[in-house]
Formats: sequence, C-alpha cells, structure tokens
Amino acid sequence: MTFKNLFIEHERSSEAEEWVAEELAEQEARFAAIEAAMEDLAPTREKWYQEFFDRLQTNGFNTDGDEKMPIPKSDLPVKPSDRKDQVVWKYGVDSDDTPRSGQEG
Repeated sequence: MTFKNLFIEHERSSEAEEWVAEELAEQEARFAAIEAAMEDLAPTREKWYQEFFDRLQTNGFNTDGDEKMPIPKSDLPVKPSDRKDQVVWKYGVDSDDTPRSGQEG
C-alpha cells in the first residue's frame, strides 16, 4: 500500500451498493450539467479574456502602489488553438493541506 492509496478492502451491503450507484449517477449528471454550462459560456469567456487583455494594454498592470505598467501585446499569452477551457475542481486534489470544508483557510 502506497502512502496516497488509502483504500481499505471491505464489503458493502446491497443497500449501500445501490446508494453508491445512485449517488454516482447524480454526481455524473451534475458534472455533465456544469460542463455543458461552461461550454455554453465559452464565447462570453473569450470576450472577457479579450477585455482583460485590452485593460492590461491600456491601463497597465499594478506593479507598486498606484504605479501601473502597460503590458505590450507581444507579452500577452496566446491560447493554443487546439486547447479548450475545462472545468477544474479545486477541492479534492491530493494535497494534504487542502481545506475539506469547502472554505479557504
């Protein structure tokens, strides 16, 4: 058993197996709905990215106090053409210091 593998072999009752299957189906349905909503938001998100980059080029990035430095277009990141945005879950990663209550520590 490795350090991160915390699985303990056990037997579940048929009632528990049914509950796990039901819960899994509900979670997959919720994730599919979230993923679909994120994909529907993609055009709006691209607009938000562009507005942010426009602000960086005109207003600049805060370097110290009220001092701002405009960022040239050549220094802005370019999204790879073959990559799309994806839903990423912040909690539940295998980090020992991740808050489990769902709130930042």
